Amino acid sequence: IALEKLIKQRHKFKQKQNKYTNKPAKNVPAPEQPELFLKKLQQCCTVFDFMDTLSDLKMKEYKRSTLNELVDYVTVSRGYLTEQAYPEVVKMVSHNIFRTLPPSDSNEFDPEEDEPTLEASWPHLQLVYEFFIRFLESQEFQPSIAKKYIDQKFVLQLLELFDSEDPRERDYLKTVLHRIYGKFLGLRAFIRKQINNIFLRFVYETEHFNGVAELLEILGSIINGFALPLKAEHKQFLVKVLIPLHTVRSLSLFHAQLAYCIVQFLEKDPTLTEPVIRGLLKFWPKTCSQKEVMFLGELEEILDVIEPTQFVKIQEPLFKQISRCVSSPHFQVAERALYYWNNEYIMSLIEENSSVILPIMFASLYRISKDYDHSVMSFCPSPLPPRAIVALVYNVLKAFMEMNSTLFDELTATYKSDRQREKKKEKEREELWKKLEDLELKRGLRSDGIIPT
Repeated sequence: IALEKLIKQRHKFKQKQNKYTNKPAKNVPAPEQPELFLKKLQQCCTVFDFMDTLSDLKMKEYKRSTLNELVDYVTVSRGYLTEQAYPEVVKMVSHNIFRTLPPSDSNEFDPEEDEPTLEASWPHLQLVYEFFIRFLESQEFQPSIAKKYIDQKFVLQLLELFDSEDPRERDYLKTVLHRIYGKFLGLRAFIRKQINNIFLRFVYETEHFNGVAELLEILGSIINGFALPLKAEHKQFLVKVLIPLHTVRSLSLFHAQLAYCIVQFLEKDPTLTEPVIRGLLKFWPKTCSQKEVMFLGELEEILDVIEPTQFVKIQEPLFKQISRCVSSPHFQVAERALYYWNNEYIMSLIEENSSVILPIMFASLYRISKDYDHSVMSFCPSPLPPRAIVALVYNVLKAFMEMNSTLFDELTATYKSDRQREKKKEKEREELWKKLEDLELKRGLRSDGIIPT
């Protein structure tokens, strides 16, 4: 059936490829040019099989040439976008770009490691996308006419294409969707809702969708244009959709775009800072150090725009997590957390709230510095924290000492006192175990005169 359909399409293409449509528009009288434009659009509805690289070479080249001509028409010419042209444009674009995407070559496809499968028909597909973007950007473009044809069904099919493995296609789709969102006010809520659905399905069902980064990039621009005060649906999208996106395994593929969206929301409405940070702390990675580094980077971006009143609300749970990161055995996690003290704005917030933050951070920092000193002086073979980490820890301790020397001295004394108590308890436990072992040994000797092994 598919073969018969392809043969019919080729036959139609050959029929349309007559002397009239072969002519460039400039060689046709001006009154006839709009009609020629329509015929060329109809001709380009024929789709060729690019998996067979040797078939229909002349017709493929002719279509490529015609598509280039259409791009030129819509870019520089005037008078082509008549009302009759709109359905033909959408029909031609739909015939070429809307298709069932092939499954990945392997179920174990890793987008971080493996090369994507590139679209074989890209020589034509690229020109169709280029034409459609120029069409949407044309000064003659009228959304009031186009909305009859660029509707919800069209947008839904467009969004499905974002799962294409070919990054070139996703880049064009991003531009197309952005233009549609800007031109068609009536489709905006629908587009946001469908992106919401794609993300929910991605997080809670499939964990596979190739175009998450591109959709988030579009959302970054959309969020930037939200009117104030933010609607409840926008806040819900942030908390229920964007925050849970941090849980997926492939976070590194779209984290930069996701963090940008989060920061855009917080710049719009600072009162959202607390639920966002608590959400990040809730989903904090337990076993993946790479994700921890990403979370720390995103938190710093948030702290760069946080208001002091909002900082006070989340400083305790936030710095408890940072304290754990500083003590992390993974070098990059500890280093990324300690870099917070190189940020002037964060340092000013810490200084204003040093009486709360210093007690939270002190034990982790002081233990690292003292364990290093003790290990070096006693030539202990136990693993040492890297020198770079220790140097950063010393700088942080020095900064805290300058901020609040009285509290620093109190915490130092308390820490030493607690350590002495711990050592005393440890010694008492060792002595107790020794007494129990001696007692057991004596019992064994009494029972049979043989020392138990």
